[in-house]
Amino acid sequence: MLDFNNTEIAFSSKSKSELKNAYLLFNVMKHPGIVKFGKFASTIALKIHFPLGWIVKPTLYKQFVGGETLEDTTKYINFLKKYNVKSTLDYSAESKKTPAGIQATFEETLRSVDFAKGNPNIAYAVFKPSTLTTDEILSKASEKREELTIDEIKGFREFKERFMALCQRAYDNGVRILVDAEDYCLQDAIDELTDAAMRLFNKERPIVFATLQMYRHDRMPYLRRIYDDSVEKGYYPGIKFVRGAYMEEERKRAELMGYPDPICKDKKATDENFDAGVKFVVEHIDRMELFMGTHNEDSNYKLAALIEEKNIDKNSPRIYFSQLLGMSDNISFNLAHAGYNVTKYVPYAKVRDVLPYLLRRAEENTSVAGQTGRELRMLKAEMGRRKGVK
Repeated sequence: MLDFNNTEIAFSSKSKSELKNAYLLFNVMKHPGIVKFGKFASTIALKIHFPLGWIVKPTLYKQFVGGETLEDTTKYINFLKKYNVKSTLDYSAESKKTPAGIQATFEETLRSVDFAKGNPNIAYAVFKPSTLTTDEILSKASEKREELTIDEIKGFREFKERFMALCQRAYDNGVRILVDAEDYCLQDAIDELTDAAMRLFNKERPIVFATLQMYRHDRMPYLRRIYDDSVEKGYYPGIKFVRGAYMEEERKRAELMGYPDPICKDKKATDENFDAGVKFVVEHIDRMELFMGTHNEDSNYKLAALIEEKNIDKNSPRIYFSQLLGMSDNISFNLAHAGYNVTKYVPYAKVRDVLPYLLRRAEENTSVAGQTGRELRMLKAEMGRRKGVK
């Protein structure tokens, strides 16, 4: 029976010292004040080019990042493979939005797609669309396209070319690629391009995956439109579900800009929306594929139950569970041990470039209800279990 409280399986990959280090790290992250100060201090350190590797690498970086380069990730890919967990490569650098920085990110993401080719232990590649252009261009193209200047039109055209080139490379390599979701004000242009890419590259099977943030109350209608469009035009959608990460910011912006709040009224409504989306895809799994990215135990139990209810093979390549590297190992490793398809997001980048990602992980563990408490409870239980086994 699937049991996310089985710490022996959850932490079978960790040594005693690794358990202790993870416990100490999460114990620090449970304090919002420390996390806020760390973010403030890191921002200043980056501006004055103060070296941060000596403090970040043995702590946050070691817990949540797979290495500085693609080659570094091989260690994690092979390590996870031992526990029946696959990897999703995620170049998580957030460089300055200069033409050179954007081009470098684009080229590195292409490399990640090439790196994944033919490797059965890499389930997906992924890219964040906003790293391929400026937020200003993407926001304007989503909300006020008619106001784009000549230079902005050129910039948006270059963005579209990069976007489609990544999808083309994924198609050529036979690698499934996830298009990450962004802020509400950036998303319409991304949805438009993702729809076009799915129509073009998903004729035989899902290659391009749209990401739906289910704390948006308009995502179920959008999901149904994707399905109806795929039936009409003859392609196979790939759908990635997440709950979403910018609720308070989205509500503030909606109020400031005078448009309706795009976010579900509360967590219960978000959970119901999320579960409805997952159920819809499972019910149409004959022509869709599902990537469920969540640390919510209840949602993972529900999908496992749906798979059994619909008599779908646990290891059907059409359904993957996913969590981030360094988080919710009790979910990932127990699912994999039970025979389900599981993939961990494996971020990689140099310390300075990946720091914004790391700070978000720290903030997420501080703000998500029960996340840090659960990590600490599980780690403590496993350390206690090992003491008792002596």
